[in-house]
Amino acid sequence: MPTFSDLDSFLDGECSPEHQQSNGESHITSNGKIEVEHVISKKLQLKRKAEYLKSDLMRQFDSQVNDFMDSLIEESATLEPAPVPAVFSPPLSDKERSKLRHFRPPHGQGKQFVSRRSLLDELFEVNHIRTIYHMFIALLILFILSTLVVDFIDEGRLVLDFNLLVYAFGQFPLVVSTWICMFLSVLVVPYTLFHLWSQTQSGSYSHPRLYNFLFGSVFLIYQTLGLGLLPTYVVVTNSLPPASCFIIILEQVRLMMKVHSFVRENVPRFLTGAKDKTSPDPAVPQVSQYLYFLFAPTLIYRDKYPRNPVIRWGYVASKLLQVLGCLFYAYYVFVRLCIPQFRSISLQLLNLRAMVLCVFNSILPGVLILFLGFFAFLHCWLNAFAEMLQFADRMFYKDWWNSTSFANYYRTWNVVVHDWLYYYVYRDFLWMSQKRFRPAAMLFVFTVSAVVHEYILAICFGFFYPVLFCLFMCFGMMFNFILHDRRKGPIWNVIMWTSLFLGQGVIICLYSQEWYAQRYCPLKEPSFLELLKPRSWSCQRGLMGD
Repeated sequence: MPTFSDLDSFLDGECSPEHQQSNGESHITSNGKIEVEHVISKKLQLKRKAEYLKSDLMRQFDSQVNDFMDSLIEESATLEPAPVPAVFSPPLSDKERSKLRHFRPPHGQGKQFVSRRSLLDELFEVNHIRTIYHMFIALLILFILSTLVVDFIDEGRLVLDFNLLVYAFGQFPLVVSTWICMFLSVLVVPYTLFHLWSQTQSGSYSHPRLYNFLFGSVFLIYQTLGLGLLPTYVVVTNSLPPASCFIIILEQVRLMMKVHSFVRENVPRFLTGAKDKTSPDPAVPQVSQYLYFLFAPTLIYRDKYPRNPVIRWGYVASKLLQVLGCLFYAYYVFVRLCIPQFRSISLQLLNLRAMVLCVFNSILPGVLILFLGFFAFLHCWLNAFAEMLQFADRMFYKDWWNSTSFANYYRTWNVVVHDWLYYYVYRDFLWMSQKRFRPAAMLFVFTVSAVVHEYILAICFGFFYPVLFCLFMCFGMMFNFILHDRRKGPIWNVIMWTSLFLGQGVIICLYSQEWYAQRYCPLKEPSFLELLKPRSWSCQRGLMGD
């Protein structure tokens, strides 16, 4: 890059009297006189070169100033999160939106919450994007019409049958009572333990390490038994149907992550205050702050979050109606695309042809379930609760659909869970290992995520078939390193989508086969090894009936 010193040396070297004199002498020796026109031409060339250097320097200077101002904006955002509510904030430019969407605080700081809208809320303001939403609604209408027509042709009636939904959400009063017990225990036990422990850090108690060990042990016992095993015991002993199981188990995992965040964020403050005698003792969070956090759509505890001044109840109603619509959408996907295929499939010993056909026939329903789960939970459900709680930071996901690498997809698909894994698993692992084992930290994150996902599916489906675990640990890890962040360009986005579609087909196919095999080939007195062995590998049955 040219500099001002280069320009000075250039002008000094090319325009100095000595240089002009040497030029003049060369013309005198060749022609016997000074050619005036040649001198004028030379000066014009020098002038053009100087103007070019000047314009190039100004462009470089403007670029550096813009980068400097952008960095200042980011640093100011980390120091003071914007209190302006997202609902009433002035329109942002595309560049500002992009910076907020991909904003990450410097390493060593916790997550910073700022006021921002969800990405789909912004995109749906564009008519072209909203048309895609209308196309999915039209497809739902066609699913309903096709179900009515088939029922009318087969049974001569025009009544929609929702037996599958009734079965999936069975024993709902037990689900509600179990959730209330879980929530009350989370509200009382961890907060009380933390409040009592904080009093032992004031300096008036001797043997603080003993109290740390005692309260830490009680907390771990509660997390393992009270919040871990008891809800699972209720689910298993009562043989709850899948949807009811998912409600309890997902809430169990969510509350355990919430409690861990509350303790993880507050305990270091008191330990630091106990070492620093000059600073005042930190205040224990109020019950209202803890209660707000238990309902807030985030897994990272803060005493305060950016808030919106009003609640748009129309927005809340629309999001909850969309969740209900996605539920019926998923119902029709299973009724029209999944159940007919797997009800009539021949459960013979695994053969390659049947498996390949099953996987490819399952891609469409698998992709629809993926989109519906994302839209219903990560967009509609979380935004509805955020609006009711006036929670202003709505970045629950990023533009994962534009990912050209699986590394970026894992970071942007579910920001809520990713933040928890990043701050409390990945960074804490690096802190304990003194930043020496980064690959091991990444492997540990994948392992934790894979184990939790497989635990949820195993309890809710009632069988152990570690398909998702293998996809996470084998293909997920492999694609994370092969399709990394340096992969750019449309072709890598196509590869990412192809892999994602194929993975969804594998999941729907194998879990559906195992579900029917468990129903049609039950084991009367199974051993432990037989419980671990997938039933679909040995179940042989011809054409299955109802």
